[in-house]
Amino acid sequence: MGLIYSYDIYLRPENVARALKGAAKLAPPERRVPPLTVTLPGGEQVLLPFTCGFRSEPVDCAGKDRVSLDTSLMFPADEAVRAYAEEGGLPVEDGRVQVGYVYLDMSFPAFRDPGYVCLDFWAATSRMSRLFEDSAAIGKVFTDLAEASGAVGCLFDKGDGGPERVLWGTAPD
Repeated sequence: MGLIYSYDIYLRPENVARALKGAAKLAPPERRVPPLTVTLPGGEQVLLPFTCGFRSEPVDCAGKDRVSLDTSLMFPADEAVRAYAEEGGLPVEDGRVQVGYVYLDMSFPAFRDPGYVCLDFWAATSRMSRLFEDSAAIGKVFTDLAEASGAVGCLFDKGDGGPERVLWGTAPD
């Protein structure tokens, strides 16, 4: 099995829609699939440029512990992202690179605390995992998303059972 590095954003349930809308802004401007309607446990609906199981059929999160989405995100082209793009033959568009699929697991409630939801953005390949670790720009994208979404924390997780690295956080209420 390869490397599976991720950025984990912990937030209160009422802030999940805001975080998903923020993540949607990271998607490429042209949509290749129909939009996905996600109904959150409280009933709020969010229209996203992502898929679930590589399909665009509506998703209802009510009563589910975990929902997984397939995202395609673009990140600012810092040195690490540019090297990744060059090696993979990926274009730099307006200073950003579409790195490929980034999977998003939403845990209702978060494993560590039932008062929170965890949005776990994880790399699809070992190569992308190394990029997640090497790129300061990607880390900033996720910490900015956490802060803008009213999250309480953003962690970097190497998925090896070791402690996560806290990248950004606030004291809970």
